[in-house]
Amino acid sequence: MEHTDNATRQYLTFILDDEVFAQDITKVREVLDYVNITKVPRTPDFMRGVINLRGSVVPVVDMRLKFGMEPTKQTVNTCIIIMEVVLEGETAVVGALADSVQEVLELDSSQIEPPPRIGTRLNIEFIQGMGKKGDEFIIILDTDRVFSAEELAIASASADLAATDSVSQSL
Repeated sequence: MEHTDNATRQYLTFILDDEVFAQDITKVREVLDYVNITKVPRTPDFMRGVINLRGSVVPVVDMRLKFGMEPTKQTVNTCIIIMEVVLEGETAVVGALADSVQEVLELDSSQIEPPPRIGTRLNIEFIQGMGKKGDEFIIILDTDRVFSAEELAIASASADLAATDSVSQSL
C-alpha cells in the first residue's frame, strides 16, 4: 500500500529468523514476555495455542510457522506481540510469537517502497511495503491480510473452547 502523503508513521520492528519485520504501531496493543501457551487440539501448526491475558483468552500464532519458516524457539528474547486484526469488519485480538522485538521506528512514505514481485520467501499479499533504514530493508506487514477469515475463525473458536474448558475446570 503506497502512502501518497509524506506522513511519518511509527512501526514496531521485530525479528523472525534473522529478518526484520515491522507492524504499524496503531495495530499493536502491547508486547509480552514469553508466557506459557496452552495448546488447543486440532488447530493448524502455526496456531500455537492460547494465553490468558488479564482474564481474556487470546490465541497465539507462531509467525515463523505462518510464513513457512522453522518454529520459534523459546529464548530470553522470545515475546508475544498482542495486536488487533480487522477482518470482514470484525476486530480480533491475536498474539504473534516473535524471536525478539527491536524498536519503535519512524518511517515516512519516502522510505517505503511497494513490495517486490519476486525474490521473497513470503507470499507478498501479506506485505504492505519494504521500509528502508540505512542499508537495511524492513518487511512491513499488512496484519489484516496475514490471517484469513477461516484462520481467525479457528483462532476465535480455539479461544472460546479454551475459555469454556477453564470455566468448567474451575467449577
